This record gives sequence, structure tokens and C-alpha cells, in this order.
Amino acid sequence: MPRGSKAKYTAEQKRKAAHIEDSYEQKGVPKDEAEARAWATVNKQSGGGEKTGGSGHRKPASAKSEDRKESARRAAVSREGRSRDSKASREVQTVDSLRKEARERKIPGRSTMRKDELIAALRKAS
Repeated sequence: MPRGSKAKYTAEQKRKAAHIEDSYEQKGVPKDEAEARAWATVNKQSGGGEKTGGSGHRKPASAKSEDRKESARRAAVSREGRSRDSKASREVQTVDSLRKEARERKIPGRSTMRKDELIAALRKAS
């Protein structure tokens, strides 16, 4: 037997449950069992009652701007005391960013190099 209020379900979900329930009853399933199965099917297909849309919660532009500033501040702090060409800086860079830097410096064979090889080639090119 289904439990709880069905008030939070959309009209479409209610119609679907009624249709499924009728189908089960035509197959000879008792009414309360048919109703329970119908709502279980609707819940499985749609995840339950009415839910907010994908854009239900958006940050205001001012909050996004603050988040960007905070992110830039944290990035600057993490780079503090390290030049871009320092060993520590290159060690934490991704292979893609190292390859991009190698491309800018026109280092041959960069596409097949591993990370440590890229770092060595960039040091040599400096």
C-alpha cells in the first residue's frame, strides 16, 4: 500500500500512476497492490515528487565575481616565491601545460615526451 502524500507529484506523474494502476488491475492484481506498484514505477522513473528545475539555484553575479577574486588570490599565494621557470613550478604543472610551453619554445619531439623529459627539455631551452 502506498504511503505518504501525493501532493508533491506533478499532474503528469499522477496520470502516469493512474494509467499503470489501471493496467495492473486489468491483469488481475488487487487494487491496493496495483496502486503500490504504480507509484513505485513512477518513483523509479522520475525520482519521486516534484523537483526544482536545473536552474533553481543560481549565484548572483556579485557572488561569482567574489569567487573569482578569491580563486585568483589563492592561486597567487600558491605561486608566491616561485618563478614560472622554477623546478617546483614545473613539477606541479600538467603534461598538457608543459607541452604547450614546449610548443611555444618550438622544442622538437615534444608530443612523444613524458613529463620528466618535457621538464628537462624546457630547462635546457631556458
